[in-house]
Amino acid sequence: MPTINVWVNGCFDVLHIGHIELLRYAKSLGTHLIVGIDSDTRVSSFKGPLRPFNKQEQRKKFLEELKSVTKVEIYDSDSELCQHLADNHIDIMVIGSDWKEKRIVGEKKVKKVIFFDRIEGYSTTRILNNEVCF
Repeated sequence: MPTINVWVNGCFDVLHIGHIELLRYAKSLGTHLIVGIDSDTRVSSFKGPLRPFNKQEQRKKFLEELKSVTKVEIYDSDSELCQHLADNHIDIMVIGSDWKEKRIVGEKKVKKVIFFDRIEGYSTTRILNNEVCF
C-alpha cells in the first residue's frame, strides 16, 4: 500500500471543533498528516498585534499531541511553506472551501488540492471575542 502524505496549514491559534473536524477529515485521506502552522510573526501580520493568542511552540505542541497529526512544521513565509510541501512530498493539500477561486500558495507543489467545507459558527476570533460558538 503506497504512503499518502496529506498537508493542512493555518494559524491553529486556539483549537476548536472546526479544527478537529478538518484534521480528522484530512487524516482520513492519507497515511500521514503534516500540519503547517504560521509563525508568530506571520500570524501577527495577518491578524494584528494581539495575535497569536498562543505562541508558535505552544500551538505546535498542542497539534503534535493529537492522534491524527504525524508532524507539525512552522513556516514564516510563502517560500518556506512551499519548501515544506516539497520536503514532505505532499500528495494532497486540504484547504478550507472559502479558498475556492483564490490563489492557493503551494498548489503547484502537491498532486491534488481538496476543499473542506468549514463548520459554520466556529472561529478562533469568535472564541477570543467571547462570542458564542455553536
